[in-house]
Amino acid sequence: VQLQASGGGSVQAGDSLRLSCAASGSIFSINVMGWYRQAPGKQRELVAVFTSGSSTKYADSVRGRFTISRDNAKNTVYLQMNSLKPEDTAVYYCAADGDPQLATRKVPPPYYWGQGTEVTVSS
Repeated sequence: VQLQASGGGSVQAGDSLRLSCAASGSIFSINVMGWYRQAPGKQRELVAVFTSGSSTKYADSVRGRFTISRDNAKNTVYLQMNSLKPEDTAVYYCAADGDPQLATRKVPPPYYWGQGTEVTVSS
């Protein structure tokens, strides 16, 4: 499975960005996809992920501002980020796994990772 993320950039606080992640390869092995991020000096954290079915899970810090969506026909997942804050600055990673319980699983981390796309929000 290959995950190709795009859409990062440098914006001002309050702006919006949309990240995209296209999956290719053995996509039949994927059950869920989502987004994680790693800020400088911090551990990687879950941002938004699809749970089993069409439900979603968000980090408390982004709920109400970020929206995860997907286009199954294009094997693509999106992250719409609105009202961006400087604390959203991080490298954002697309991730995928065959475990439909990924959203509630602490370890191990997702099996498949994209290359990361950088988001910088200035005040």
